[in-house]
Amino acid sequence: MWDLNWLIQRLSWLDLLDIFLVAMLFYGIFYTLKGTRAVPLVRGITALLITLAMLSRLIQLNAFSWLIAQLFPALIVAVPVIFQPELRRALERLGRGRLFSLSNTDTSDQEVITAVVNAVRQMAKQKVGALIVFERRAGLQEYIETGIYMNAALSSELLLTIFDHHTVLHDGAIIIQENRIAAAACVMPLTAAFLSDRQLGLRHRAAIGITEESDAIALVVSEERGSISLAHNGRIIRDLESARLEAILNAFLNRDTHPTPDILRRLRQSTTDLFHKREQ
Repeated sequence: MWDLNWLIQRLSWLDLLDIFLVAMLFYGIFYTLKGTRAVPLVRGITALLITLAMLSRLIQLNAFSWLIAQLFPALIVAVPVIFQPELRRALERLGRGRLFSLSNTDTSDQEVITAVVNAVRQMAKQKVGALIVFERRAGLQEYIETGIYMNAALSSELLLTIFDHHTVLHDGAIIIQENRIAAAACVMPLTAAFLSDRQLGLRHRAAIGITEESDAIALVVSEERGSISLAHNGRIIRDLESARLEAILNAFLNRDTHPTPDILRRLRQSTTDLFHKREQ
């Protein structure tokens, strides 16, 4: 405690300003990486550095400490190379004045799910093709930036308008981020897996592809058959009814309700069983 008081007494305004600037620098870096697939990589690098620092401090390993000291400058050079796409996008956002833009999430999960289910039901009846992607823990910022930025409040009417054949935004996917339509006409990665069913078109391949790359949920409305499909974790189930679709979306996306672990486990287990049955 005496050491802490000694340190506080010797802090000047310049020291506080210095600490604040360093903290803001790290905050900017972490905020920039938020919503990208680089977040797990940052966690891994941070855990590795902390582990190595603790080993070199707690245990007197001279050769190991020397090796870490030699590799540290190379790591500093490697980090900008590894995160080059994220750094480039951050500079572009800074130039557009949107680096620290805030999103207003005034719509509940249940309202979003209800609006999506209603819109998908109408599009299936009218045989209007659609691809809707829900962002979850893994960020989809790199795919958002391939489309038209919207940041619009979600409603079934807006979804029907976007995927209307007479609009320029219908070709591509929309991404729902924080209960808002982040962007439309987004380009999704196509799965490289062999699909035996010839009725699965580009929208289905894109839905499977984005769920292979992330933990997102993707909804597809077939333009030819008017059927509703849902993709998750590189798998797809087809011919879903509205009630079943809403139950699955609630199990994966709804944060407004707090089901017990047993109920949640049964819901997700039933969804997994449905995936397996449709694959067979």
